[in-house]
Amino acid sequence: MYQNIWCQRNGHGICPSKAFPGCEISPLRWRYSRSVKGLSRTFDFRKALKRRCGVDILVCIKRVPDSEAQIEVKEGNVLKIEERYTINFFDNLAVEEAIRIKEKVGGKVTVFTFGSSSSIEVLRSALAMGADEAILIEDENVPYKDEFVTARILSKAIKDIPFDLILCGREAFDTSSGLVGPFLGKMLGIPVITMVTKVEVKPEERQLEVEREIEEGKELLRVNVPVLLTTQKGLNEPRVPTVMGLLKAMKAPIKRIKVEDLGIKPDSIVEETKVEISKLWEEKKKRRIRWIKGTPEEMVKELIELLKSEARVL
Repeated sequence: MYQNIWCQRNGHGICPSKAFPGCEISPLRWRYSRSVKGLSRTFDFRKALKRRCGVDILVCIKRVPDSEAQIEVKEGNVLKIEERYTINFFDNLAVEEAIRIKEKVGGKVTVFTFGSSSSIEVLRSALAMGADEAILIEDENVPYKDEFVTARILSKAIKDIPFDLILCGREAFDTSSGLVGPFLGKMLGIPVITMVTKVEVKPEERQLEVEREIEEGKELLRVNVPVLLTTQKGLNEPRVPTVMGLLKAMKAPIKRIKVEDLGIKPDSIVEETKVEISKLWEEKKKRRIRWIKGTPEEMVKELIELLKSEARVL
C-alpha cells in the first residue's frame, strides 16, 4: 500500500518530519496496491516525509595539514609543508552533526570549501560520511586570502542557496583564528553561536536548543533559524565512512565555482585583505632538563661541575 503526501514550504525555514508552521501536510489517504507474486510493498511515509521536509544545512570545511606533517619556515615568510593533508578536525565535527540532524528530522546537507583542486579530497570525505552535495569554490586566481576575504567569498556563494542552519568548525588547525564563522554570520545577517557542544532541533517551535562552552561553565540557548553555529570538541564522535559510502563518494559529482562567477575580481581581493602576515618563525626547542640526585652535598658538588663544564659560567 502507499499514500499520497503533499508538503509545501511556506517561505524560508525548517520543515521537519512532524507538521509545524511552514509545513502543510494533507490528510493521509491510504490505497492498496496489487500484490505481485504474493508480495506487496509498504510505502514508508515517514521516510518520504523526511525527503520532502527537513533542515537544509550548509557546512563549511577546510583542507589543512595533518597534525603530524613536517612544517618548515623559509625566508620571506614562506611555509614549506609536507604533502599530508586532511579535513580540519572541528569541521569534521560539523559534518557529523549535520548528518545526525538530517537522520533525525530529514533535510539536505551541502558541504562547501574554498581552496584549490586538491581540496576535493576533503569534500569527498564529507560525501562518504553522508553529505548530499559538495561545492568547491576555486581559489587558484586568488593572490592572498585572509579570514575576512574567505568569509566574503563564502557569503557570496551561499546567499542565493536556501538554508536553515550553517555549521562551521570552531577554528582551523593551521591558523587557529576562529574568525571565518563569525565573519560569515555577520555578512549573511544571521545570529552566530560559537563553541557549541550540543544541538537539539525543536521543530514545533522552529528553533534550536544549543549548549555552548563559556569560561568556567556552559550556557544553554534557544535560537530561531536561520543561524550559524561553530562546533567545539565534545559535540560528537565523527563516524568512519563505510566502504559503500567511499565508493559512492568517489563517483559523486563536485560542483565547481570560480571566484569570478561570484562577481568578485581576484585583483580586488588584495585591497580587501584585513590581515597581513608580517613575520613567521619557528618556536625554539626547549632545553633538555637534567635531574641531579643524591645527598645535598653530592648534588651541590655535581651542580658546580656542570656549571663549569657545560654551562661554563664558573
